[in-house]
Amino acid sequence: MSETFSLALEFSRLRRTISISSAARRIAVVGPSGVGKTTVLRAVAGLASDGTGTIHVLGESWQDSATGHRVPAWLRGVGWVPQDARLFPHATVAENLRWSPRGTDGGADGGADRGAEVIEALELGGLLERMPKSLSGGERQRVALGRALLSSPRLLLLDEPFAALDAALHARVRSWLARRIAALRIPILLASHDPADIAALAEHVHPLE
Repeated sequence: MSETFSLALEFSRLRRTISISSAARRIAVVGPSGVGKTTVLRAVAGLASDGTGTIHVLGESWQDSATGHRVPAWLRGVGWVPQDARLFPHATVAENLRWSPRGTDGGADGGADRGAEVIEALELGGLLERMPKSLSGGERQRVALGRALLSSPRLLLLDEPFAALDAALHARVRSWLARRIAALRIPILLASHDPADIAALAEHVHPLE
């Protein structure tokens, strides 16, 4: 079976080398705070500038420092859900949901039905005309997850995606996301401290010591 993820990166700031090689399509990167979980996800997204080495995802080379090859972040087709949401402050929730890093209308390949499903599952219906500054942390996190899913991602990068949600909503959203990922066969890299999230979303666990 071919590898889904093959990473061999050296980070000067972390003073360490991180290697991941797996055919699994859903990987959880685990370890204590500060060990480099977020940095790995940012490197795969094309957002970390201090990592040197190679990144191969889905049979494609996204980075090879030896040759200077580097695929720009916006061409990687990644759905990125950071811990701090990173919504566009000047855009409404609805406008944030429609945004795609590749310049296409979010959800274009799934149409209105797919957008409606995501909005309903993430309980965003009452937030669509609001601005990010008026949202709670949990609301911003749900919008970020919805935006990532509606951008037709080839890969989902999830960095503690439910940390700001209350327990009941956390469980509902996690259950729905697990079903959706399984149905669409979207590969994921998940950074999480939550054993329940890891069990529900990942098929392989890669510890960072």
